[in-house]
Amino acid sequence: MEIANEEIQKILPHRYPFLLIDRILDFTLNEKVIGLKNVTVNEPFFQGHFPGRPIMPGVLIIEAMAQVGGILAYKSAPQLTAKKLIYFMGMDKVKFRKPVVPGDQLILELVALRRGQRVWKMQGRAFVKEEVVAEGEFTAAIIDEKEALTQEEA
Repeated sequence: MEIANEEIQKILPHRYPFLLIDRILDFTLNEKVIGLKNVTVNEPFFQGHFPGRPIMPGVLIIEAMAQVGGILAYKSAPQLTAKKLIYFMGMDKVKFRKPVVPGDQLILELVALRRGQRVWKMQGRAFVKEEVVAEGEFTAAIIDEKEALTQEEA
């Protein structure tokens, strides 16, 4: 099942330039999701990372994987509504294998390791041309929007 960018924007609160996924290519409830990020030379981060040798920052590859994982958690949990938010909580075993440069198509694959009512753990891998460029484990929390506001005020 493919998910277009318009639906992604209904699920995630991120917007350009921080919405880092263009499309969901495949999706299996409670199990796996595959997303796509077209890496273009006009991305704002390439101006400073690095002039003359543009490389996508690793932290943004991780963020893109986290966003794809958020889609998996949201679509798999029927209790989620617009009043719920998915917060990225942590990452473990992160490794960067190869640089990602303008013109690359980043394929982001997340597989559920553990899923609960409030906390999900996922294994993520990012590919360019079927080669792993980054990988790691990610934890996300599903919280109520009111709870998020209360935490931010504290």
